[in-house]
Formats: sequence, structure tokens, C-alpha cells
Amino acid sequence: MMRIANLSGRSVLVVPGQQLGEVGVIDVARRSGGRFGPDPQALYGDWAAFRAWADGADRTPDRILCPGPAFGPPVPDPRQIFAVGLNYGERSSEAGAPDDAIPPVFTKFPTSLAGAFATVELPTDTVDWEVELVLVLGTDAYRITEDRVADVVAGAMVGQDLTDRASQFVRPWPQFGLSKSYPGFAPTGPWLSTLDELGALDDLTLSCRIDGELMQRDSTASMRVGATRLIAELSQRVRLTAGDLVFTGSPGGVGHYRTPPRYLRPGNRLESEITGLGTQLVTLIPTTAL
Repeated sequence: MMRIANLSGRSVLVVPGQQLGEVGVIDVARRSGGRFGPDPQALYGDWAAFRAWADGADRTPDRILCPGPAFGPPVPDPRQIFAVGLNYGERSSEAGAPDDAIPPVFTKFPTSLAGAFATVELPTDTVDWEVELVLVLGTDAYRITEDRVADVVAGAMVGQDLTDRASQFVRPWPQFGLSKSYPGFAPTGPWLSTLDELGALDDLTLSCRIDGELMQRDSTASMRVGATRLIAELSQRVRLTAGDLVFTGSPGGVGHYRTPPRYLRPGNRLESEITGLGTQLVTLIPTTAL
């Protein structure tokens, strides 16, 4: 059982703190005597060895702190980021998708990644929220079956698939990848939790609040295609690599399909939470003039 974070660009293990809201951190490079370097991304290039070391490592924290902006994206430089749309019953109904449709898959660009306590610029006035369970590959995987998925997934974390709806649905050519890849449009973390920390992936509660007002709340049990099957299906077509991210879809309650539509505004604080994976608190600000 393990939680991994990116603290000011260094990989750390996260352990319980002494008081509510606090966590302990263990610097991986120092504690391992340099066997595993400080780069958080490099851990996924030698995941099996790292996991074996971490499982037996001394869990006495180097220091205690409150999570904040120093916590960057746990996986800061993945080769590939996949995202799945319309994968919850209510969400797909909002968009008018037929129940038997295979969820669409698109990509987000790695430069959109941000930490769980990031400050994100709003490039337009039509930016929407989408809380999601994000899975992280621990090894390469190609054409695997569902019963092997647990062997290739390093863990899971909270994600937000922020989206500029105006450019997503622009005519004549919708722009899914571009509309979802502005800087900061993929906040992740605060840490990655291995699957044995979570229990069943199909029984996790997701929620999203804006300035304390509940916008989304559902369970991964409502997924039309479960997280395990998603990984297996992706691997039938694409060679997945260690450290890749898979955003598994967002439940109903996003802003674009409300009446009237509602979007994020400067000054909003976007809080996203998933059972056992921690809480994000992203602050939205106006875009900086070019």
C-alpha cells in the first residue's frame, strides 16, 4: 500500500500526518540511498523494482506538512494522456448519447498537466469542469485481457478534465484535444494511490464543488464501461507505456448541459474529491494578457 507525490519536483512517499489535514513525506532519493532518483516520472520506468523497495521501506516521515501548491502532478511528463467521454449514464444522457454507444476516446496534451493546488488561467468565459478518476500505467501494455489490468496499473488519482466548450464544439470542425489542453487544464493529484489502497475501482465516490456548492456527485459504479475494461480495450488498439494516464470519464453535473449553461469564473475555487484519493483545490484566475 503506497501513496506517491511530486513535492517541488521530487518524488516522495506520503504517509499519515499527526493531525487532520497534515501528511508526512519521505524523500525517495534520500531514503533509497540514490537507488531511485528524485524525478517522479522516472519511477514508472522501473516500477516493479521501485514498488518492491517502497513496500519494505521505513515509513518514518522526513517531515510533516499540509498539502499545498508545492505538490505538482504526481506523473509530470507522461508519453500519452488518454481521456474518455460520455462514460456515465447521466452524463451520456445529458449529451444525448445512446446507451449502447462505445465511449469516445480522445487525448489531452501533457503540457496541460498541473498539480492539485494549481492556479489556472481561464482563456475564455466558457470553461467547464469534469471531475474524473485517472489511472496510471506502471508498465507497458499491449493487447492485454481484463484479468491482467491490475498487474499493469500503478495506481489511481483525482483528475479534472477542464474544457473550453466553445472551441470543443466550434463549427465546422470540433476540437476536442485542443479545447482540453490549455495550460493547467489537467490538474492531477495530490498523490497517486496504489490500487491496494482503494479496494474496488467500481465503488468510488466522485464529487466536485465550486466555492463549496456541490456540482457533481456520483459513483464509479455508474460507469458505462468500467475502469478495468477501459484499460483492456485501449490496449487492443494502442501500445500503452509506463507512466501513461487514462482519464476515465466524468459523471453528470457539468456546466455546459445545465439550463442555462454555467461556466467557471475568475476567483472560483474548484474542489474535486474521490474516495481514498484525496482532494484537489484549484483556483481560477483571469488569463494573462499577451
